[in-house]
Order: sequence, then structure tokens, then C-alpha cells
Amino acid sequence: MKVLGIESSCDECAAAVVEDGRFILSNVVATQIPFHKAWNGVVPEIASRKHTEWIMGVADKALKKAGLGPEGIDGVAVTSRPGLLGSLLVGLTFAKAFAFSRGLPYIACDHMLGHLYAPRLVYASGTEFPPYPFIGLLVSGGHSIICRVEDFDRVTVLGTTIDDAAGEAFDKVAKFYGFGYPGGVCIDRLAQKGDSGAFRFPLPNLHKGSHDYDLSYSGLKTAVINQLEQFRIKKASDDESEKANIAASFQKTAVDILLRSLFRAAEDTGLSVIVAGGGVAANSCLRSSLAARKDLRCIFPPLELCGDNGAMIAGLGYQYLVRGESSGLDAPASARVSGFKRKYP
Repeated sequence: MKVLGIESSCDECAAAVVEDGRFILSNVVATQIPFHKAWNGVVPEIASRKHTEWIMGVADKALKKAGLGPEGIDGVAVTSRPGLLGSLLVGLTFAKAFAFSRGLPYIACDHMLGHLYAPRLVYASGTEFPPYPFIGLLVSGGHSIICRVEDFDRVTVLGTTIDDAAGEAFDKVAKFYGFGYPGGVCIDRLAQKGDSGAFRFPLPNLHKGSHDYDLSYSGLKTAVINQLEQFRIKKASDDESEKANIAASFQKTAVDILLRSLFRAAEDTGLSVIVAGGGVAANSCLRSSLAARKDLRCIFPPLELCGDNGAMIAGLGYQYLVRGESSGLDAPASARVSGFKRKYP
């Protein structure tokens, strides 16, 4: 079964064709980074307009790279939640029109479940994907989620952010210090040249209520931007070294915040397999820190599947479609999904 996957939840206009939920026949991503770089962040109005301009061409390119015409597609999957509402509507409307015109079933998918599904596409060569249940780690610009995964569509959120997501903190720190855009990529690259022990930034203390696995990044962001000297351990020799030290120290603390809750969840649940997804899953510090835990099996998608892409949506959609599920033409887009963020305490 060949499924066309459409992803437009933020600023990546993406389409892909995946066969039988595993084999990527094509995966096309048109990035909008040059159009948002001047603002050091995604401008929703620009994002939705670019999706409108590009979606037809991107989908056509995905079909051609797969060696197919529209008649070769058996079903359509599309992201409908969560994300920027205007951007979501472009992809959702296109997918509905494509499916309706071809008389095909289509399914509206959860973007975050797509990120959890992405590592399955790595195992197309024959290696077995780990059985359920496992711990899911979803880290991106909009979400930081630690969850127990029972099946491709059965997820129990154990911990999530009470304020900023990890990727959001990376972007804001990068914007303040002029490190570049996208913030996560620029900080990761700059941190390779820095000393992660130059600053000792604080970890959050969520001591009120039941927040054993929850995350908070607003305090770290404030410390790095507004209280830098309070946490200095070493003085840099020049401005470039100073920037690299800030990036390295911030990145280490951001990853430590994430891993502290993640390892606690793994210990308490007794689950030793962790499957990661989302843009921050490409971070080298996070990957190396998880690889150092020999008692845990940590599975990441390849770098090209960490960011938003249509392949993960096509693969996820296949699972619904073969189960006989589909969405109606009245299926709405939704900017948020309940349970993905929490209040404190």
C-alpha cells in the first residue's frame, strides 16, 4: 500500500510516499528558513503563504521521485494537529482535495505521533523495531514530552513542559546572543568549540505537586539571558570563546534538564528502550549523552527524519488506513492537543 504523506504544521512544506508503512519511496522537504531568518523565528503569516505557493509543486515532486502518478497512490495521510493553524489548513485542505478527487481514503494525523513513528522508517532494511511498550521522547520547538508508548496511537504522557519547550529555549537564547537561525543548529555547532563548564546554570526545582517527569526551561532561559554573571565559573579569553562557552554551557544544562526527567521515568517504569523524535533529537549532545547509557537502548531517526517531514506522516497514516480507519472531509485542524503541556503546580 502506497501512502502519500503531507506535512505542513510549521515552516516545512513536505510530502512523501511510503510503501507499507516502512519503505520510503520519496521524501521531499521545502524549507522556509531563508524567509524567516530575518526575524530569527517563524512568522506564521509568511509560513502559511509559502505553504499555499509550494504545496502543489512539493507533492508533485514527491510523486515523481517515487516514480508514480496520482493513480499510483492508495491512500493519503496529513498532519492536522498540533501546529500553526494557518499552515495546517493548507496541507489539510490539499490532502482532502487530493483524496476526494481520486476517491481515496485519507487520515488526519497527530504530528507528534508522526515524530514517534519516524524511527520505524529507519528499520526498513530488515532490522526489527523494538516491541511495545517503550519510553517516547518528543523534543521540538513547540513540545517537550516524555511518554509511555503502548502502540503507534496509544500514548500516555508522563511528563511535559510547564512553560517553554526545549527547542523554544534554544531559539530564544540564540536570538538574544545573535548566534544565528535556526537556533538549535547554530548552538549545537558553536558548542563544539566551547567549554560546557564555563557556566554552571541551575536546574529547575518543580517541588510543588506531582511533577516528577515534567520539564521547565523558562528559568534556564532567564539565567542565560539576564543573569549570566551569577553563574560564571571561568572567564573566556576573547569574544568568540565567550560565545562558544555560553552555547556549550547552555546546551549541556538544557540536555541535563531533559535527561534528568527521562532517566527517572525509565527507572520508575522499568522500561529500557527509549525512542526519540523531533527536531531537538538531532542535537549531538543529547545523542551522545543517551549513547553513554549502556543500560538503555536509545533509538533515533536519521537526521533527515528528525525535523518535520512527510514520510513520518505517511508511515503513521498507513497504520490507521490498514486498520480500516479514515477521516471525513469535515475533519478540522487544531493548533493544540490537550495534555501536551501542563500548568504548575
